[in-house]
Amino acid sequence: MPHPLRIAIAGALGRMGRQMAETAAADPRLQLVARFHRPGSAGEGLVERDEALSLADVVIDFTTPAASAELAKACAGRGGPALVIGSTGFDVAELEAIAEAAKTVAIVRSGSYSLGLNMLTGLVEQAARALVPDDCDIEILEAHHRFKVDAPSGTALMLGEAAARGRGARLDTVAKRARHGLVGPRGAGEIGLAVLRGGSIVGEHSVSFLAEGEVLTLSHAAGDRSMFARGAIAAALWVAGRSPGKYDMQDVLGFGGL
Repeated sequence: MPHPLRIAIAGALGRMGRQMAETAAADPRLQLVARFHRPGSAGEGLVERDEALSLADVVIDFTTPAASAELAKACAGRGGPALVIGSTGFDVAELEAIAEAAKTVAIVRSGSYSLGLNMLTGLVEQAARALVPDDCDIEILEAHHRFKVDAPSGTALMLGEAAARGRGARLDTVAKRARHGLVGPRGAGEIGLAVLRGGSIVGEHSVSFLAEGEVLTLSHAAGDRSMFARGAIAAALWVAGRSPGKYDMQDVLGFGGL
C-alpha cells in the first residue's frame, strides 16, 4: 500500500483552512502533517511556514493573493513542495510571481475546485462557440457571502474567460464589469459580470445566453465548502510528483478537450 500523501494547509485559521483540515484528516490517502497561518500565529497546533514546507509533499493554500504569491516563491526557493492554490483576486505582479515559481515546482491554481463548476466551464465555452455575438448576449451573475473580499469572484472570471475563449476573444477586452447611469445600448460581444454579496451564500454562479425570444441559463450552486475541499484534495493527489509547471482543474480532471 502506498504511503499517504503528506499535506500541509496554509491559512489554517480561515474558513477554507478549517474545512480543508477537517476533510484532509478524514481521508486515508492523506497525512495532515502541518497547519500554518500568518507569521506569529499561535495555538491550535500551528507551526511556522518553513517547518510546514519541510514536512509536506503538497501544500494546499486558500489564503490571499499576496500570501499565495509569497508562498509560491518560498516553495520554489526550496525546490518543493508542490502547491495547490485556491486564492482569487490576483493582480498581474502576483500572477507573474506564481508563473516564475512554477518553473521550479508544480502548481495547480484554479478559480474553483468544484467538479460541477469545472464541468460548467466546459459547457459555457461550447455554448459560447455555438451562439455567435450578433445573435446572443452573455451575462454572468455570481453571489457570495458578505465576507468575500474580491469581486467578481475567481469562478465568475473563470466562466467569463471560458465564454470569451469560445468566441475567440480575450475577457479583458470584452468584459463589462459594471453598468451605471446612461450607458447606451449593449455592445455586441460584451460579456457582462454582475455581483451579489450578502448573508451566508457559499457560492452561486449562472451564465445566461440571451437571444431574441429565448434565454438559456447554465448555473451551479454550492451547498457547502466541503466540495471545494474535496476538489483541492483531488488536485493535491494529482499534482504530487508532477513536473514543474502551471496547471489548473481542467488538467486535473482531464477536461482539456471539452
